[in-house]
Amino acid sequence: MSERQEENRLVAERRAKLAALRESGGVVFPNDFRPDSHAAELKARYGGRSREELEALGLEVAVAGRLVRNRGAFLELLDETGRIQLYVTKAARPFAKSLDLGDILGVRGRLHKSGMGELYVAMEEWRLLTKSLRPLPDKFHGLADQELRYRRRYLDLIANPEVREVFRTRSRVVAFLRRFLDERGFLEVETPMLQLIPGGAAARPFRTHHNALDVDMFLRVAPELYLKRLVVGGFERVYELNRNFRNEGLSTRHNPEFTMLEFYQAYADYRDLMDLLEQMLRSLVGEVLGTTRVYNRVRNARGEVLAESVYDFAQPFRRMTLTEAILRYNPDIPPAALADEEGARELAAHLDIPLQDGWGLGKIQLEIFEKTVEHRLEEPTFITRYPAEVSPLARRSDDDPFYADRFELFVGGREIANGFSELNDPEDQAERFRQQAAARAAGDEEAMYYDADYIRALEYGLPPTAGAGLGVDRLVMLLTDSPSIRDVLLFPHLRPEAPHRE
Repeated sequence: MSERQEENRLVAERRAKLAALRESGGVVFPNDFRPDSHAAELKARYGGRSREELEALGLEVAVAGRLVRNRGAFLELLDETGRIQLYVTKAARPFAKSLDLGDILGVRGRLHKSGMGELYVAMEEWRLLTKSLRPLPDKFHGLADQELRYRRRYLDLIANPEVREVFRTRSRVVAFLRRFLDERGFLEVETPMLQLIPGGAAARPFRTHHNALDVDMFLRVAPELYLKRLVVGGFERVYELNRNFRNEGLSTRHNPEFTMLEFYQAYADYRDLMDLLEQMLRSLVGEVLGTTRVYNRVRNARGEVLAESVYDFAQPFRRMTLTEAILRYNPDIPPAALADEEGARELAAHLDIPLQDGWGLGKIQLEIFEKTVEHRLEEPTFITRYPAEVSPLARRSDDDPFYADRFELFVGGREIANGFSELNDPEDQAERFRQQAAARAAGDEEAMYYDADYIRALEYGLPPTAGAGLGVDRLVMLLTDSPSIRDVLLFPHLRPEAPHRE
């Protein structure tokens, strides 16, 4: 019998039990049981008590959860916080024998401690709350197939309790980010996800159609241009924890929809936001992890650690310009090779970096940086002075207009934040939009559109402003030592499953 045939047989047996319950005339899926305790709370409060002390207390508790183990005399229940044992009393034996792993129960009884020091609840009252019609994976020994874990996250959360902690950490990260900015006078806002013109990032958008308006629209690639409109309108500090959508490939670092924190502060420049971001992340790591040291490990297929890196967020973040970084990590490159387009093109060819017609010196420098430096930036590092050519929304540097007042933050070889002093010169911004539109017309699907309304907003006056975006998914990957973005998304995007053939 194949594995699928065996599963079908077990499902049929469970459906027969459900049918019998329906025929008995009782409530099949009741919703009147209310637990008053959780496994972890009971263990924290009473785990240190002796058997005699618990007996003297005579504490009655009500617990509910999923049956994950049946050892005859004892059942094991899994709730949101962990596992708790149930002792099958003589009166409860017929009920216990009728159960299947995965069933959801409600049990009331006295709390005791076994001779092995384990807490358990004696089954004095019991109720089947939900009949599970499908068997748990591999008889609950674990769900090891990585793709199946992503596709059926509900099973992953049942079979691999450590996964729950990843998403609890994610929730704590998001809560901290909100609190940190709220305490500093930032206002949380919401901006459109459906946009007539996608802007704020160099990315290929998803396109859809609005029937009532009979117009094509786009899922946003970033909220940036709307947030800066709000600064024009008088909100001097704003932020949005937002979902973005980019029609790009899948990888361990990329998902078509992802979470970003974007925040903007008037009367500030990119250096101010570098300081703020460093303070934010140092405080976040300390509060969420309880330490400023973050560990990232490389493992083989068996889970064995091959290499380990430690990043200490208590230390000042390194800061260097993009050119300095290229020269530091490529000591054989002469500075003159980065100074003009012809030399940079020759260098890129030597490094096997493919180039496109129309790319200027700034774009070539960025390609060299991404190929030879980015993956080597392990400790928290700010890279500054990006070429203005690759920073179409950033303010040019006063001392050299070739560069923009911009930074990116890297940790563990990954970019996790990007920020800059905002371009508030409407004529300069209009010209850069025209350049982007020309690149789009020439075939660059990631180039920006010309946004006339945003130019109009700038013409009313955007105060000197700095803004930054922080990749929440990549940050959580770092803090939870997760090798793939799919590990920190509850429901990552995957190719559709091939249909099963019976």
